[in-house]
Amino acid sequence: MTNKIDIITKKYLKNNIPDIKPGYTVKVHQKIKEGDKERIQVFSGVVIAITNGLRNINSKITVRKISEGIGVEKIFPIHSPTIQKIEIVKKGKVRRAKLYYLRNKNRKESKLKEQK
Repeated sequence: MTNKIDIITKKYLKNNIPDIKPGYTVKVHQKIKEGDKERIQVFSGVVIAITNGLRNINSKITVRKISEGIGVEKIFPIHSPTIQKIEIVKKGKVRRAKLYYLRNKNRKESKLKEQK
């Protein structure tokens, strides 16, 4: 049964996805449709969680940014056709798989050390 599912979903998987890990600061370019116009919107922030790995059709990343003192989180399905590109800006050094503790910190406390 899973072989049939793998065959069907294989053509929808994207090949140009970088190796993303929690703690990385990324820019996600998403296609937004407003009426009959389309534009690209960039959401920049820290990856706080990855669900279902990166090579699965159901894989998602949770990206958090602080905008004007208010924390904003977005969940992006990686293999969605609306996601145009994911850029890695900075690699943060973390020791956890899920960085939900960043929700309770302010902007200055939530800065991550850069990975060497």
